[in-house]
Amino acid sequence: MAGTTSFERGLMILSEIADGGDTTVESVALKLGIPVSTTYRYFRQLREHGFVQEDAGSYRPGHALLALSGRHLTQSHLAEVGTAVLKSIVDAVGETAVMVIRVGTQAMCLRRAEPDKGFKYTFAVNELLPLTAGAGPRTLLAWAPADVVRQVLDGELPRFTDNSPSAEQILATLSQIRTNGWVVSRGELDPGAVSVAVPVIFDGEAVCAINVAGPESRCGSRSWLNSTLKTMNEAAENLAASLGSLASQRTTREASDDARYSA
Repeated sequence: MAGTTSFERGLMILSEIADGGDTTVESVALKLGIPVSTTYRYFRQLREHGFVQEDAGSYRPGHALLALSGRHLTQSHLAEVGTAVLKSIVDAVGETAVMVIRVGTQAMCLRRAEPDKGFKYTFAVNELLPLTAGAGPRTLLAWAPADVVRQVLDGELPRFTDNSPSAEQILATLSQIRTNGWVVSRGELDPGAVSVAVPVIFDGEAVCAINVAGPESRCGSRSWLNSTLKTMNEAAENLAASLGSLASQRTTREASDDARYSA
């Protein structure tokens, strides 16, 4: 790392955090060839200014970095419209629907809607779960950066039920998930549950997953899966289109600001 300025090292560290999700000081120092003591000083300053947040020695993007990368705006929009999107799915399929986002190496339930007969699905709003079990989390893992996939699968995978998949099983399915564009899981988080998820793809990234879950007795047939996937894919396409419209409005606004300031 000889010859680089302090500013350049800071930018390189920020880039690693933004791309990799959850990480440690030691792993960033090793990858960039910066002394661990020096890297700690950078992380401390970045944390003080909101660019990273720490959880038991692990670091992930903070609110300031999310805002710079545009993810904050995207997630704010998803949170704003998520409940309405999920309620429309619930009205159509009659089962619990959740919107899941990736937070570093974990999945978080951003929004949830359920019918009166709602299956008591494990995933609660704001709860963090691994990316390895359940259709929604595994959808996000399939579209995650390679570093995130490696970090997740190299770690210890929790087993919620006998059907929770192993690292080898997960790795063997990720390519097929991206090809199919959807995931079905059976009893991986809750015994007797069927879960199906599709990604919402925007700007080449899976910004969230839409997940529907219910009991095998109601959701085990192929016809239910086909009709539910049709509803979910329509919702995902509409949500991606709304994000595109939001980005376009932001670009127009920024161009207008630039023109005004340069006048």
